[in-house]
Amino acid sequence: MFTCILDARSIQDHFPGIGRYAFRLCCALADFFPEHRFRVLHDARARNTRFELAALFVRPNVERVDVQANFFSLAEQCLAFHQRLGAQANVWHSPYYALPLALSIPAVVTLADLTPLVLRGEMPNAFKRPAYRVLNAAAARRARAVITFSHASRLDLERILGIPRAKISIVPLAADETFAPAPIMEIERVRATLSLPPDYVLYVGSNKPHKNLPHLVQAWARVASDARLVIAGAWDERYPEAKTIAARLGLNERVLFRHAVAERDLPALISGAQLFVFPSVHEGFGLPPLEAMACGTAVACAHASSLPEVVGDAAYVFDPFDVPEMARAMSNVLGDENLRVALRDRGAQRAQQFSWRRVARETMRVYEQVASKQVDR
Repeated sequence: MFTCILDARSIQDHFPGIGRYAFRLCCALADFFPEHRFRVLHDARARNTRFELAALFVRPNVERVDVQANFFSLAEQCLAFHQRLGAQANVWHSPYYALPLALSIPAVVTLADLTPLVLRGEMPNAFKRPAYRVLNAAAARRARAVITFSHASRLDLERILGIPRAKISIVPLAADETFAPAPIMEIERVRATLSLPPDYVLYVGSNKPHKNLPHLVQAWARVASDARLVIAGAWDERYPEAKTIAARLGLNERVLFRHAVAERDLPALISGAQLFVFPSVHEGFGLPPLEAMACGTAVACAHASSLPEVVGDAAYVFDPFDVPEMARAMSNVLGDENLRVALRDRGAQRAQQFSWRRVARETMRVYEQVASKQVDR
């Protein structure tokens, strides 16, 4: 029997992306490897309204370990000396770049992306950016293996942090099984809940600079359509530019902002859209377009970073820095029903190539290599 410690402290509202990855990974590993045991670290103080942790902890091969340790704190470093926590464990996996550096257990760390180091505007603070680099580099040095989600992200890890290629394993993500075409009644319920019109183009994600929402709003101003652009997802008040531009361009009626959409409402919200648009200029993977494809929605997305690896030939791609081209992409898809049907069909086929069974299997392969010392330090 193999015992893995999974640091699930990121399963909380503050980490919508990494939190989802950590939660789905824990569930998939427990489901597809019932012969192994998974010791899951949880900090009950963290606010969590998105993920059903109770459903994870009822699995018979999952052991819940409550800890009170903030990321990058002394208490976190002390976890390395917690005798009961590490007893008979074969590997420690942190899905985030916070890692107890004195661990005696072989460690794996997931480094999803280095966006703040690729794009200075993502983390303009002159003190935080070097700290971010140091912490990522320290976690990579301490771990015996690094997991990332795409070839593009691996190149960033090699180029920026100097991590040897042999130490990095690419494990692509997948849409959860809940992302599937939703029934009409469910779509109507979510539309009513969010006060949405029947016809809308949808973006789901944060409003951080790399998500490129100001260009999206500018492009939408050029699209002649009765549909509305819906921008949904976590909203960071530090980056108000998309709202500011929408107001300046007189788009308050054509651009609708919907924050804090319930996790259970996302499949229906996506399923009801005429088009899912994703203009991000940099991603470690880019899960939302894949989720949209799984929901049977046509996708238009940026040809940038890891996104071509995710969407293949199943999306209408555009240059994220070219506002007129982005506008043409949305106009062309909205104006051509045959194109939308073709994109939906290709997208559904593309989404089937990714699965959480595969994520679990390839992650377990990394664990086994690390535990048997087949991965170099």
